[in-house]
Amino acid sequence: MENRADLIVGIQWGDEGKGKVVDLLAKKYDFVVRYQGGHNAGHTIVTNGKKYALHLIPSGILYKDKINIIGNGVVVSPQALIKEMEQFENLENRLFISSKAHIIFPHHEELDRAKEVQKKGDAIGTTGKGIGPCYADKISRSGFRIIELYDVDKLTKRVGRYYEDNKKFFNSLDIKIPQESDIKEILLGFQSKLAPFIVDTTKMLWDAQNSGKRILLEGAQGSMLDIDHGTYPFVTSSNTIASGACNGTGFSPKDIGKITGIVKAYCTRVGNGPFPTEDFGGDGDRLRDAGGEYGTTTGRPRRCGWFDAVAVKYACRLNGCDELSLMKLDVLDGFAKIKVCVAYEYKGERIDFLPADIENITPIYEEFDGFDKSCGVRELEKLPENAKKYIKKIEEIVGVKVGIVSTSPDRDDTIIVT
Repeated sequence: MENRADLIVGIQWGDEGKGKVVDLLAKKYDFVVRYQGGHNAGHTIVTNGKKYALHLIPSGILYKDKINIIGNGVVVSPQALIKEMEQFENLENRLFISSKAHIIFPHHEELDRAKEVQKKGDAIGTTGKGIGPCYADKISRSGFRIIELYDVDKLTKRVGRYYEDNKKFFNSLDIKIPQESDIKEILLGFQSKLAPFIVDTTKMLWDAQNSGKRILLEGAQGSMLDIDHGTYPFVTSSNTIASGACNGTGFSPKDIGKITGIVKAYCTRVGNGPFPTEDFGGDGDRLRDAGGEYGTTTGRPRRCGWFDAVAVKYACRLNGCDELSLMKLDVLDGFAKIKVCVAYEYKGERIDFLPADIENITPIYEEFDGFDKSCGVRELEKLPENAKKYIKKIEEIVGVKVGIVSTSPDRDDTIIVT
């Protein structure tokens, strides 16, 4: 297969800046595809001074000649999607939703929040968007697919039976069960807005690939939040790594081409769970303020810290990265010293891999001289010398070249290295 689909994937704990890279690269592609996650994702794109916050719609939507697909691996909140669609005009023939994608209902969100409250001190720190409960229903074969919106009467009865079967459980959590008439009214609203966009996206993508169209696959969240390979149980509910693109679209591994991993020049995390390089002092606060590190979806302040080269190396191997895009380099402007985690101390030994019990590691840092005035630079040669040394050190430790460097949120403030 010569015409393979290229892939953009997050390498840290999400929020790496995938949206900007997809938006930047989308002009070279015909199709842009989201393959997993839900509206717990948040991609912020700034172009011509205007900021867009996307949660479900692929980042290629800002180009009027691109086809954007929400794949079967995505869990879709109709309410959230409809609201997001209202930002744009003339989406017909530009946006398509997989008929096999699963529906997030309001009770999924209520269930998500209720379970977090029950866990108290052991809460995961989810966005409360119903992602986990929806995926749980999918895996237990009791979920609802987008294609069912074609027959609202039948779907209404199915949803009603679902509520009846789980009535005792919902009552124990004070989750209100709607009347059948209310269910039908809600579903009719979903149908009227979304039915024109529902297709078999797997066939659409196969046909596009066979006809020579260029396809870009867009991941959500980050590799360290992968349900299998992340910092379990403090993870999301889908496979965020490159292999999840096959499950979430219908492509085979042989259909995947270039894989670009997205990393920040430092590290952030939203929610609870281990974060080895988190800085609890002034440097962490400074990174948060300079980088505007507040969740696109939740508005929560992100936990901030130094670049974890060990975790990035691990994630690059998981994904098979061909190159990295290094985002937000400019946020490091003005630091006298910059730290990079180059190894861990684990059970009294120095290791260079990520163990399953990541809670029991201590980061080992190397310090580098800082730099200034990288913001807005668009040519590699014009970067400060210490910034170039920092990039080279990351490449050396991680073993993957840096192909793109971002020096501000704006689309054009980007260095194309390769």
